[in-house]
Amino acid sequence: MSKLYLVPTPIGNLEDMTFRAIRVLKEVDLILAEDTRNSGKLLKHFEIGTHMQSHHMHNEHKTVENLIARLKSGETIALISDAGTPAISDPGFLLTRACVENNIAVECLPGATAFVPALVNSGLPNEKFVFEGFLPDKKGRQTRYLALAEETRTMILYVSPHKLVKTLAEFIQYFGEDRPISVSRELSKLHEETVRGTATEVLKHFEAKLPKGEIVVIVGGKPTK
Repeated sequence: MSKLYLVPTPIGNLEDMTFRAIRVLKEVDLILAEDTRNSGKLLKHFEIGTHMQSHHMHNEHKTVENLIARLKSGETIALISDAGTPAISDPGFLLTRACVENNIAVECLPGATAFVPALVNSGLPNEKFVFEGFLPDKKGRQTRYLALAEETRTMILYVSPHKLVKTLAEFIQYFGEDRPISVSRELSKLHEETVRGTATEVLKHFEAKLPKGEIVVIVGGKPTK
C-alpha cells in the first residue's frame, strides 16, 4: 500500500533515533534525503541499505510530480531531513501537500525536533506559543519585528550562529532590553548549552563568547496588563 512516511532523525545524539524510525527506513522502497552524504552516515550507522535519493529546497518543485507517480504505482517512500522532523523549516511541505491532494496516505512519525526541548527548558510560559522559524534576512524583517513586538505568546525562532548577536541586538531594539530570552544551542550534543536572561544579559554573554552550532531562541511574549 502506497504511503509517504515523514521520519524524524536525531538532531545530534544518535540514541534519539527510534526503533520505529529504523524499521520504517529499512522497509520502504525509497528514502528521500535532504543531503544524501549526511544521511548516508546515519543509514550506515543503523545498517539501513534502502536506496536513497536527494530531495531538498532546490529540487523539490521539480521532483514532486515524479514522486507522486511512484507513490500512485504502489511504492512506499520515507522523507528525512538532515536533522529533526521533516517540513519544520526543512523540505517536506510540498510533497506532503501533493500527497494529500492525491489521496495518498501520509504518516508522520513522532521523534526528535529542536524547538520542543528548547521551549520546555527555557522556563518561559509554554501553554501557548508561536513558532516563527527563521526570520526574513532583509525584505520584510522589520515588518515582522513590528508584528512580533505585539505578540503576547512565547515565540520560537531559529537563528544562524553568525547572526545571533545581531538578532539579539534587534530584540532589544524592538522588544526592549528587559524582554526574557532563552538561547539553546547544540541540543542533545556534547557541548549543549542554554543561556537565559534579559535580552541585554544574553546579548552580553554572546558578545563575549561567540556562538557555534545549531541555535534555537525562545522569546517571552509582550507582557499583558
